[in-house]
Amino acid sequence: MTLENLRCLRPAHLCAALLISLLAACATPRSLQDTPGAVPPPPAIVQPPAPAIESRAPVSAPNLTPPAPTSASAAVPDRTPADAGTVELAPPLPRMRLDPLDDAVRLDLWERLRAGFVIPDIDGELVRKWEQFYAARPDYVLRMTERGGRYLFYIVEEIERRDMPLDLALLPFIESAFNPQAQSSARAAGMWQFMPLTGKDFELRQNIFRDDRRDVLASTRAALDYLQRLYKRFGDWSLALAAYNWGPGNVQRALDRNAKEALPRDYLSLRMPDETRNYVPKLQAIKNIVLRPEAFSLVVPSLANHPAFVSISVDRDIDVALVARLSGLTLEEFQQLNPQLNKPVVLAAGTPQLLLPYDNANRFLRAMPLHMGARATWTAWVAPRTLKPSDAARMVGMTEHALREVNRIPPRMLVTVGSTLLVPRAASATANVSEHIADHATMALAPEARAKASKRGKAGSNVKAVRIAKGSKGGKGVQTVKVAKAPVHRAVRAAPRVKGAPAKTTTAAARAKRSG
Repeated sequence: MTLENLRCLRPAHLCAALLISLLAACATPRSLQDTPGAVPPPPAIVQPPAPAIESRAPVSAPNLTPPAPTSASAAVPDRTPADAGTVELAPPLPRMRLDPLDDAVRLDLWERLRAGFVIPDIDGELVRKWEQFYAARPDYVLRMTERGGRYLFYIVEEIERRDMPLDLALLPFIESAFNPQAQSSARAAGMWQFMPLTGKDFELRQNIFRDDRRDVLASTRAALDYLQRLYKRFGDWSLALAAYNWGPGNVQRALDRNAKEALPRDYLSLRMPDETRNYVPKLQAIKNIVLRPEAFSLVVPSLANHPAFVSISVDRDIDVALVARLSGLTLEEFQQLNPQLNKPVVLAAGTPQLLLPYDNANRFLRAMPLHMGARATWTAWVAPRTLKPSDAARMVGMTEHALREVNRIPPRMLVTVGSTLLVPRAASATANVSEHIADHATMALAPEARAKASKRGKAGSNVKAVRIAKGSKGGKGVQTVKVAKAPVHRAVRAAPRVKGAPAKTTTAAARAKRSG
């Protein structure tokens, strides 16, 4: 409508025309792309995935599904460094329905656990022994339950998704005291205590960069897969648990022996090593304490019935120290949720997601696009031939001392051909470490003296490589066994010994744990 037309209108008509024009403008808003100087939206914020609890009343709840994250370049188009990859949320953790007004959501996680206990109880002298053991150590029980609170919600969700007994969520209490960095003398590792070969059977990678037996998500998936397989084989959860501890082959032989002797074939009737004999009674004792802590004069801390972490995905190699700093965590706090990492760098090809608490994940997603420096200062380097550490250090541009320290190379050892070492990353490097190296990297060492002797031998003889056992220092403990990669954290025993604990029997059967 032109100005001349507006002058000819009466005041009432003029008001109506202006109102119609205003409504028309509101009905067709301009898009952000069409608006000059429009400010792009801020980076996406991680919203906590919610527990899968059905509402008891038809109360409408707000939509808490996390918004799709925007790219880093869209958030800060003028300041994003050239090598900054897009930071995105990983696929959401299972089931994200939450009704904040639902009474069930406010329940303690222990209540949810108690309602899902279905494995038949056992009773007896061994159960009483372990009840008394834990009741006499309230500080130990408190530490275990506080540590387990980081992981229990996720484990409960996964067990319920598979329609398995929630009794199994307590298994890490007796396997590792819920310590995902635990390592036993028999080389079992992680909160679910997988032996190396069993871990490989369930696709848990173990190399110099990571050990998935300690990965919170991967090891939980593998443990539940294994327990389902064992239950399908034996048809009894007590026998399945005995097989998880002792090995399915050993349990089957014990069952066959009882059948041949016309003896009962239940768990309590089998002849087993002491460790396995105490395994299910110990789980029953923990179960009884969770059901009735006041009966044992114990206090278990309240556990909120919602997740404790979120997964974030990164598509570029990145230093562990940088992730911890940008997310506002200490290295120890970061390792509590990401204990699988053996080196101070995360290789995107092998570890495409990390776990962070919600607030820290939000902080990381906001800070990462603003980071102007290098994302990774370490990379992998494969030795082209058998080398002295001094020669390898000169080739990669670092001191021999630094090379030995970061790769834990003892004195008087050679780095054999094909070994993968951690070395400084060139400032101009932009490519990620390849998936093959990230998944299969190994390091083999050979004694210098043996290498010289082989040179004096017949032509074509090879240097016999030896592999260094985890935790060896100064050349001590060198063995001709498969290498066990040293983590960035200090290895600890699987079930921390407490003063007065019943002695743990080391037998051939116990050492064969889960190898059957």
